Amino acid sequence: MAGRPEALFPLFAGLETLEGVGPRMAQHFAGLDITRPRDLLFTLPHAVIDRRLRQSIREIVPPAIATVEAEVVAHHPPRTKGKPYRIAMRDGGADFMLVYFHARSDYLMKLFPPGARRIVSGRVEQFDGLCQIAHPDHVLAPEELATLPDFEPVYPLTSGLTQKTVARAAASALARLPELPEWIDPALCAREGWPDWRAALRLAHQPQGNEGVSADHPARRRLAYDELFAHQLTMALARATRRRSAGRESRETGVLQAKVLASLPYAPTGAQRRAVAEIAADLAQPTRMNRLLQGDVGTGKTLVAFMALLIAVEAGGQGVIMAPTEILARQHLESLRPLAEAAGISMTLLTGRDKGAERARKLQALAEGQTDILVGTHAVFQKDVVFHDLRLAVIDEQHRFGVAQRLELGAKGNAVDVLVMTATPIPRSLALATHGDMDVSVLDEKPPGRTPVRTALVAAARLDEVVSHLARAIAEGRQAYWVCPLVEESELVALTAAEERFRHLRAALGEGRVDLVHGQMPPAEKDAAMARFVAGESSVLVATTVIEVGVNVPNASIMVIEGAETFGLAQLHQLRGRVGRGAAESTCLLIYDAPLSDTAERRLRILRETDDGFRIAEEDLAMRGAGDLIGTAQSGLPRFRIADLERQASLMALAQSDARKLLHDDPALTSPRGRAARHLLWLMEQDRGIRLISVG
Repeated sequence: MAGRPEALFPLFAGLETLEGVGPRMAQHFAGLDITRPRDLLFTLPHAVIDRRLRQSIREIVPPAIATVEAEVVAHHPPRTKGKPYRIAMRDGGADFMLVYFHARSDYLMKLFPPGARRIVSGRVEQFDGLCQIAHPDHVLAPEELATLPDFEPVYPLTSGLTQKTVARAAASALARLPELPEWIDPALCAREGWPDWRAALRLAHQPQGNEGVSADHPARRRLAYDELFAHQLTMALARATRRRSAGRESRETGVLQAKVLASLPYAPTGAQRRAVAEIAADLAQPTRMNRLLQGDVGTGKTLVAFMALLIAVEAGGQGVIMAPTEILARQHLESLRPLAEAAGISMTLLTGRDKGAERARKLQALAEGQTDILVGTHAVFQKDVVFHDLRLAVIDEQHRFGVAQRLELGAKGNAVDVLVMTATPIPRSLALATHGDMDVSVLDEKPPGRTPVRTALVAAARLDEVVSHLARAIAEGRQAYWVCPLVEESELVALTAAEERFRHLRAALGEGRVDLVHGQMPPAEKDAAMARFVAGESSVLVATTVIEVGVNVPNASIMVIEGAETFGLAQLHQLRGRVGRGAAESTCLLIYDAPLSDTAERRLRILRETDDGFRIAEEDLAMRGAGDLIGTAQSGLPRFRIADLERQASLMALAQSDARKLLHDDPALTSPRGRAARHLLWLMEQDRGIRLISVG
């Protein structure tokens, strides 16, 4: 595909091509991440000042901004050094003062000749019963009134920039807006009442009143949609490209699945059956699967993943399931072993710890096809790991494996199908932003037999009560997790706190009853401590981070989270999901340090009210914002200048279906609307999308 369309050249020129912007000023703009006219056009004013002319200053209630025409009555220069310079003014209904600090009198005499009329606009304050304006924002001769807009936009600033500079540069950028073909479906534009692209930018930069800077203004919604649509178009192109890349058909026979289902003490939920059917349909296609399996804590993702792996084996191939940590990989092995035995297939664990002859033996079995399913950590990426016929890769916990690693894994087999599992319910808008190129299966029902977890808030002052409650529960044979506060600044501080809590609990509950796991321990010690807890030899497991507790211990029915206010909502929800896996009634105690901030209180309250992970995720998003929710650095979240993922989730969904439909109707983007969409991709710098069109 040819390079950037010529019509867009002026928008991608240097900032110095704009009025009033020299090299120094351009450096100040770079502080706002504005390096070209295009960036400035997508940096919209966030507020507006009403500069409409009033009859008199009496019409407003100070403090407020007013614009009036007034006569210069008299100058009162300061009598002593350091005092302000005052100018008495009179408008159609009141007297007021202009006040200047450190100003030269000859300059002020020239600006305000006695007896002349001036338009002044600025903030009116009341001082000793008299209205005054200190350093007015604008001073004009009456004939210049037309140069002052009724509503003045307020732009974000950084040091070295003034509102006047930014407004002047923005006006200069607006003047060079090219005529571009319309990339939005005309019916959608009409239904939403959206202006065309140029008109939308002009309206957004020249708001007529407060509604003009609201995210719901038609011009702003249209510009937000442009960003989201370009992003979703790139995602849809990636998806279409992958769908065109040859995969292999893996057709199920159902034999192995039937054996596993017969061995289960319960029937799968409707959501589990639906997810397995969606995956089976994908695997049977000659194109590559790229599916996200999203399920809240306790919805039975592991069973669905295992059924998918069985389909690969039924079709004569192999499968691999990968976990982010060794502990979780072992956990998968333990929980899947009974299912593998029921199906009569061979399953092996491969981690970085396998060395020498043992490793060589495992690799040989894998290469010869004697191993049906491999469970492992990212150690399975290593060059010497060769499969006989890898059909399906299941990746547990998405955000630890980036897109690059997904591709690397794909290279291991001949067009491997990929299933990504995540236990973090991602709100729909974010799922579309980060996984818009994937197809999504959602598990939204919990299997029967899981008891809801009772959640209670306890102030830290009542810690002793919690410990005695724990002593009673342990005496009855129950087990508990105790998670220590999240200390951002330093691992060391977190560690010291955890060791102290561990000693305290051991003294209170008995030597052999309490174990400790933390990130700094040698893996073998950590595993041994976990194994004792899993086997029921210890009653309380003290842990520093959330990750260490990714284990499944049905007998553990108490979760104590200390410093609960230091965790995010999603993390607290994940932690709570570690209990309530057995038949016993489970409790989650959120211990907090009073007083709580409003946000922290709202967070803990939501947790107490609901255990619906999707609702919790939506709330988390509203409270923390998209970047914080999944950690912008590793989330691969696109940065939007106008669109707001939290508030415009519905626009994102609309953009996705629109983008997929456009590509379905016009895969090469050669129709008039398709060509217009190419302009949009260039404008929004979606080079990935552009490359995908040229590949396709």
